[in-house]
Amino acid sequence: MPQWLGKSRGNKLGYQIFVFVVSKLGVRSAYLLLRFVVFYFVLFSRSSTPHVLDYFRKRHHYRFLKASLHLYRNYYVFGQTLLDKIVVMAGIKNSFTFHFDGEENLKEIVRLGNGGILLSGHVGNWEIAGQMLSGLNTRVNVVMFDGEHQQIKKYLNKVTDRTFHVIVIRNDLSHVYEIGQALQNNELVCMHADRFVEGAKTFSKDFLGSPALFPQGPFAIASSFNVPVSFVYAFKETSTHYHFFGSTLSLRKGNISKHDYAEQLANDFVISLENKMRQYPDQWFNYYNFWETAA
Repeated sequence: MPQWLGKSRGNKLGYQIFVFVVSKLGVRSAYLLLRFVVFYFVLFSRSSTPHVLDYFRKRHHYRFLKASLHLYRNYYVFGQTLLDKIVVMAGIKNSFTFHFDGEENLKEIVRLGNGGILLSGHVGNWEIAGQMLSGLNTRVNVVMFDGEHQQIKKYLNKVTDRTFHVIVIRNDLSHVYEIGQALQNNELVCMHADRFVEGAKTFSKDFLGSPALFPQGPFAIASSFNVPVSFVYAFKETSTHYHFFGSTLSLRKGNISKHDYAEQLANDFVISLENKMRQYPDQWFNYYNFWETAA
């Protein structure tokens, strides 16, 4: 099974240093500091570096030297997205610009009045996308595992101001009730559809040339509540520019069963995600063997 445990990496001191640099010297100075930090991860992050290299070599068929250059680029862009998240959520002055493709699709969800589900993956910059959605005049809920180290989360809560509500995934499935309540209030519910923890039900789908496992949960929830679904992403295109995508809406119709529609949604999502990874290969941020499956 893919060895992801629902936890984020990093430590409180690292966040403090970068927040200080960003607030006092600006985001570009923080980017410069980040370049040195990235060299450390390239050389010493044994838990993730081999998997990222495999991703570039096996999924994009890069030769070793090119894959190594993209490995550095991947870590660097990932660090930039974390810094950008802090800058935007803390209200620090910045020069970020955004381009929207498909914003009308998300406005249509709000207009229909039944709420909607937005599916994405650990690619690009999801939390900055959540900030963009604040202009839709409805509450945005983000469903996530509560796996961040508590001291980091406590510190970031002091320096950032999230404009979305977090629904924590719980073993007693109470998060499903919260999702239902949000949809009844015509709110948007955002979920990642590319990771799962051990024991969760999965779909096996061909992704970037090999079978990979995707969680059934997000697609089953979307099918059960039968509300409009859009696939959304926010990718970093330059140091200061992001491109937001919101796909056309999907909705279960006719006599199609909930399970069949959930699998259809999964198929469509995997195709969408693969297309985006062909376009933005450096912004794949699943740092484990995503294609490892049970025997």
